[in-house]
Amino acid sequence: MAITGRRHPPILTSGSPIKSELVYAPDGSVTGVRHAWTFDDMFSVFATQGLDSKKKGEFTREELAPLAEVNVSSLKEYDFFTYAKANGKKLEFNDPQAGYYLDYNTKDTVLTLYFTLPLKAPVKAKDLTLEVYDRELFRRLQLSPRRIRSSSSARPRNASSRSRARRK
Repeated sequence: MAITGRRHPPILTSGSPIKSELVYAPDGSVTGVRHAWTFDDMFSVFATQGLDSKKKGEFTREELAPLAEVNVSSLKEYDFFTYAKANGKKLEFNDPQAGYYLDYNTKDTVLTLYFTLPLKAPVKAKDLTLEVYDRELFRRLQLSPRRIRSSSSARPRNASSRSRARRK
């Protein structure tokens, strides 16, 4: 299942996509959520200002690694803006897996943060709700059944999601 949303958090503006994808194990259980969040150009330029790079205006993953660490560490305070329920029960996440990174798009001058949040325990559910939002801004994005996508062929055929996009 995947969601593409807009305006979250404040540095993700109307032109900045948020993509979240459920990760499935071979047995069909959900094991986590893979995020790809693109920051707006203003934040991206500000964040990369003063960073050393081999080529002016271009940044490698290695050059952006310290910035990725700051981003991921900062998001922990906000539960990574990620909330999930399975069959009506709240799901807990572990910290992001190693291997998170930032990518810099030189054409659009934007950064995209890629990270995966593993669930504390895999879950098989008839009803799964994933919400990605900033509680302080009261912006909410939920999975849309029209945008269902899986990172694995293990996604059960009978898997379903409830979804609606709304503002509080």
